[in-house]
Amino acid sequence: MPDVHTPADAALSVTIRTAKIRARGHLAALMNVPARSPLTEFVCLSRDGGSPHSLARIYMPRDLAPASVPEESSPYVGVMANLAEMRPPLADVREEVSVRLPTQEEAAVLRIGSAWAVLAITRVMSDAAGRVVEAALLVFPGDHAEAVFTTHHQIDQRGTEE
Repeated sequence: MPDVHTPADAALSVTIRTAKIRARGHLAALMNVPARSPLTEFVCLSRDGGSPHSLARIYMPRDLAPASVPEESSPYVGVMANLAEMRPPLADVREEVSVRLPTQEEAAVLRIGSAWAVLAITRVMSDAAGRVVEAALLVFPGDHAEAVFTTHHQIDQRGTEE
């Protein structure tokens, strides 16, 4: 989920469901783990008032996932901060953005037609050892989606030697 929040985020609420799953197929490849590795899946549905805003499926290795996460509707900013605190420091974040038609499940959950485009973002985060610590599959209805990408570069603080 985004690291920077706008005042509009305050109106969003998020419902989270968690499940213990085993990595298979595309998910095992995305997480860079052997098939059947234990993962925790967070399915997050954000709503703006009563209308669905986005659907996110977030995966973490089970040993990094918290023992409990609130499953009731919670404020967006609080949920995103909680998920960010669960993972170790990041060394690499890779995001892929595409526009595609929704799956049947996505169309039903987001209450959109199956012919409406969605903005799909796949984000994979790794720690300094190269371990994938989180993978997120984010889906937004394409008619009101916006993506902002910010990259913070570290400046080399070492002085030049003479």
